Parts: sequence; structure tokens; C-alpha cells
Amino acid sequence: MSTQQAPMTTTVSELPGKQGADLGPTPWRAVTQEMVNEFADLTEDHNPIHVDEAFAAATPFGGTIAHGFLTVSLLVPMMAQLMSVEGAKMSINYGFDKLRFPAPVRVGSEMRASGKVTEVTEVPGGVQVKLAVSVEVRDQEKPAVVAEWLVRHYA
Repeated sequence: MSTQQAPMTTTVSELPGKQGADLGPTPWRAVTQEMVNEFADLTEDHNPIHVDEAFAAATPFGGTIAHGFLTVSLLVPMMAQLMSVEGAKMSINYGFDKLRFPAPVRVGSEMRASGKVTEVTEVPGGVQVKLAVSVEVRDQEKPAVVAEWLVRHYA
């Protein structure tokens, strides 16, 4: 049984020195049909591959899969388990330079995230951090998400 590592704790002014830092992995997180259904309701994306178990069973996936954007949205709490920027007056998602979904996240599976601080650049009032992040699914060869994520932290 593995224990969760404590998140890397840093400040806005210390972030440039964290370039190259490896983050992760997070603990495994279960993906349930209830999560997928709630996300479908919130986003009005009721594609049967996500919410119709009988339909999805007859597809090559063999069952329902999570929305790619659900997986991406869970990067926020998963990466918070890996890195904490103390003293930031504000932190915002700035976007993605790259975002791919190489493999599905099947409902009933478990996933976890890891990342690396690949670049830290100054922006007015703070810094922009580029994170190379990936989400893996237990016992699945390909990752579910591979991304270059930009987050800005303001002092």
C-alpha cells in the first residue's frame, strides 16, 4: 500500500526555482457512473457513450466512458494534491498549449495524475507555470490525458 506524498509547497517568488520539478503521482481516484451522469447534466453533453450503459456496452469500449473534459476538469483537484502555492493572492487557469485524449477512462476504472514543472515565466504581477501533465488509468497502457497546462499565480 502506497501513501500519498505531501504536495510540493512553494511561494510565487520561489516558483522559478521549481522548474524541472516532478510532481506526482496522485492517489488513485475512482471514476463512477454517477460522476459521469452529473457532468453530463451540468454540461448538457448526454452522448450515449457516456450515459447509456446498454448503448456503450455494444461499442468497442465495452461500456460507458468518462467525458474527456470531465477528466480535464479533475486535473484541478488532482494537481492541488501535488503542488501548493502559498501566499498567492490569486491563481488562475490560463489554458492549454496542448491537450490530447489518447485513451478513454472507462467508468469503474481508477485514474491518477502526475506532472512536471517545465517552464516558469514572469507575467505582470506574478508568474506563469507550464505543467506537463498526464492522467493514467490503472492497468491501461496509454494515458487518458496528456497536456501542457498553463497556470498563473499572482503575488
